[in-house]
Amino acid sequence: MVIQWPVPAPPPDVPPDWRRSGETPEWLGLRARTTPDAIAVIAGERTWTFTELDRDACRTARQLATLGVTSGSRAALLLRNGAPLAILAHALGKLGAVMVPMNTRLAAPELTRQLEDIRARILICDRSLEPLAGAAAEALPDLARCTVGGATEAAGGCDLLPGVAEARAPLRDRFPLSDVQGIMYTSATSGRPKGVQLSYGNHWWSAIGSAANLGHERRDRWLACLPLYHVGGLAILWRGVIYGIPVVVHEAFDPERVGGEIDRGGVTLLSLVPTMLQRLLDARGPRRFPPALRCILLGGGPAPPSLLEACVSLRAPVAPTYGLTETASQVATLPPEEAARRPGSVGRALCSAELRIERDGMEAPAGEVGEILVRGPTVMLGYVDRPERPGQSFPQGWLRTGDLGYLDAEGYLYVVDRRDDLIVSGGENVYPAEVETVLRQHPAVEDAGVVGLPDPVWGQMVAAAVTAQPGARPNEEELRTFCAGRIAGYKIPRRIWFVEALPRSTAGKLLRRTVRAWAAEALDRDRK
Repeated sequence: MVIQWPVPAPPPDVPPDWRRSGETPEWLGLRARTTPDAIAVIAGERTWTFTELDRDACRTARQLATLGVTSGSRAALLLRNGAPLAILAHALGKLGAVMVPMNTRLAAPELTRQLEDIRARILICDRSLEPLAGAAAEALPDLARCTVGGATEAAGGCDLLPGVAEARAPLRDRFPLSDVQGIMYTSATSGRPKGVQLSYGNHWWSAIGSAANLGHERRDRWLACLPLYHVGGLAILWRGVIYGIPVVVHEAFDPERVGGEIDRGGVTLLSLVPTMLQRLLDARGPRRFPPALRCILLGGGPAPPSLLEACVSLRAPVAPTYGLTETASQVATLPPEEAARRPGSVGRALCSAELRIERDGMEAPAGEVGEILVRGPTVMLGYVDRPERPGQSFPQGWLRTGDLGYLDAEGYLYVVDRRDDLIVSGGENVYPAEVETVLRQHPAVEDAGVVGLPDPVWGQMVAAAVTAQPGARPNEEELRTFCAGRIAGYKIPRRIWFVEALPRSTAGKLLRRTVRAWAAEALDRDRK
């Protein structure tokens, strides 16, 4: 079954010929000309209008040019949420450079591999992350590095790179929609991270599709407390400038602080993952949400039915979504007013996407479960530096997601399961093969099988079944300590069981479903 919706008109102040021209005016520069005094970003105690944000982005772009960043350069950003990341995102676009936001929770070896993978020209980091950046860059002598310490006040604005002169570099005033804006890392089914190349067109159509689905209001103010190195967080920055609305950036998720922003009545849009939403509900208790908040976009994995029921009772305007890094965020979204009527659904395809359910190589009829395929202008250009020719990765333009689901007769999508092996813990993706590789590096480990188990707080927890080398007797804490520093903390198994042998097929493939069932039984026994 294929569902495709008509392409809508852009928001009221967007010239209609943008959709046909193949390029747009540079987004921030246009906003600085058309709505110069409107608020663009609020971060901490500081507020930027579009004019001020554009001024600071232009200054930073010319400073980066002095440091050798040019059109096509890949610039890695190891930054926590804040104004510097927003300014740098626009500055790199003005130079035509490629932005690569890095996960600040990764271990140094993981960062090194990604920096090598993208052949980064420069690594820009927060002062607080200098030790991690230094450790990751040790094996990369040709990598330029610089540090930002915050939005330092300077004459005529703020200066992220004090002491760096401004080059007389030409700055772009248009974005070809086919140009690569950035590379965002996700994980492959093999466990090896892959860089997703997203274009300006991907982000543009994602913003248009979301606005057509949820509406576009002048009073909107979007709170960004998701990490901006995730596509769901970064998308908020682009939507803010495309829609011309303020983005409120929080350094990290604090349920009390988010609740305070909501209660003050300024925030109308909010993006969360299920774990965050549950913590927000716990912090608020029985208090209902104010009517000014019109939408809570909920992504990052399936939401428990009990959570969605609680949202309905508290008048929390939750909008379950289905999306991927490879599609620049949302593919389908269920509007808040439909949440109570369609439990379990993530909505219909946005106008910028087509959905297809395929089973055994054939299009599946309504109600039949199969693999979810996506096609449309939000689908990525491809994975970084892959040799495939255009179209080879996406036959007839369809992206295979590896997720299972079905469409009902009205085109509403229901996601039955995530990718077979993927673990989604607190909104973070964990691929078992990556964790298994690290566990096997321990001298006392012969084999390892990693699975996800249900967790009431994080959605899923990482668990491992391990076989020891003959004569060795490793323990859980020893293996967790070994993993620390090699992989991110959220990837380290919270439970490890030792077994004599792991179940494998005749071809040697790990029977992960068997491991998952065994681990669930073992966990139940341990709890009794």
